[in-house]
Amino acid sequence: MNATPSSTDHRDHAYGTDHAYGTATDRTEPADQEGRTVHLDTAGWGTMPAAVRALVADCASREDRYGPHELEEDLEDVLRTEVHERLGALLGVPAADTAVVTDAAGAFDALVSRLAPGRGERVWTTPYESAARLTALYALRDRTRCTVEVVPLREDGDLDLEWMARHIDDDVALVSVVHVPSGCGIVNPVEEIGQILAPYRCVYAVDASYSAGQLPVDAGRIGCQLLTGDGWRFLRGPYAVGFAFLAPRLRAAFEDAAAHRPLPPNAAVAGLNAALAHHTATTDGSAGLAGQGLLPTLRAAVEECPGTELIAPGRVQSAILAFRHRDLPAALVRRRLAARGVVVWKTVAQETPLHLPRSGATTALRASLGPDTTPQDIARFGRALREVVCEETAGAQRPRPARTLPPAPTPVLAPAPAPIPPAGPRPRPSARRHLTLCPTP
Repeated sequence: MNATPSSTDHRDHAYGTDHAYGTATDRTEPADQEGRTVHLDTAGWGTMPAAVRALVADCASREDRYGPHELEEDLEDVLRTEVHERLGALLGVPAADTAVVTDAAGAFDALVSRLAPGRGERVWTTPYESAARLTALYALRDRTRCTVEVVPLREDGDLDLEWMARHIDDDVALVSVVHVPSGCGIVNPVEEIGQILAPYRCVYAVDASYSAGQLPVDAGRIGCQLLTGDGWRFLRGPYAVGFAFLAPRLRAAFEDAAAHRPLPPNAAVAGLNAALAHHTATTDGSAGLAGQGLLPTLRAAVEECPGTELIAPGRVQSAILAFRHRDLPAALVRRRLAARGVVVWKTVAQETPLHLPRSGATTALRASLGPDTTPQDIARFGRALREVVCEETAGAQRPRPARTLPPAPTPVLAPAPAPIPPAGPRPRPSARRHLTLCPTP
């Protein structure tokens, strides 16, 4: 589809439904598959479809030519109606209960900063939460003197739902659960958790940043009151735009907090609208990721490489696979793969501080599938990974030439220091205090 609006009227409907749709045929690839970059980092940055990319560029051009207010007027239907209708359809909620935000973490923080649980009330989170959400929860704890509790895991890595069912009560004020974490591909049972929490007063918040676009995400079935996500990952929209679903009882508090935060650029919102339309058109109305069927092949490519270890807890996995090499630094492997045209992500313990250190890793690699991933891409990734490991491990085992050290200098005796007079009792040093997270004023 032609992504260029009509030259006769710059206020045509090109920013609406007709222009928003891209198709699976609007991207071009090199005929030589070996020369094509293998992008296995959709979880970090989904590659925009050509129609979405063209629309964002056109919006930026129009804003530069006519100004931001003129662009906002052109996009009025998209900004006020279309994008919310598409978000509502994606999340299974009324369009009026959706919001467009800059990012999921900021939306979560905006709401949490307005909550006021009583002293001693409990807040639940999981070992798979991101550092950004944990920071918001710890700030809430420091401000209100509530208690933050981490839901335990079963031996297989799944959340212990039986523990949750036994310990839930009306003194639980907030439960924060990530659907799919950034550091591994486990799929947490958010719908089952919603059923456990339904009879109680707590606010149930779900992070769908790494699941929206690759898995079905139905906030109505989940039973949550807050659901947040980023638009530039598996939904493949532009950067700096995300979304949120808010139950009506939370909307006033959220809007009050969001009024003091920056809004996403209008061009980015238009791009998200187009990406949502493209996602719906290319998945035949389902929310599943077509490339997810390649996960067993991706997993086998990693397992067949000597010295690699999977970081894949839980019984249900998504299109994200984390792994590490026992001897090689993750940063080195990532760079060597990039030099061979294969893009993966290096994840560090600080991103999921309650999970990755438990696995014994401070850094790891993350490969994530996208709608354009092919079996040939996985084969190239597997070959490149084996080549990198073989080359680097062989280089580490190669004997190094002996170093010739310069002769040691002749020691010179220093004069004896003058005697130090005895001192009185030494003052005891003041006790060190650890830094604590403080809420933003």
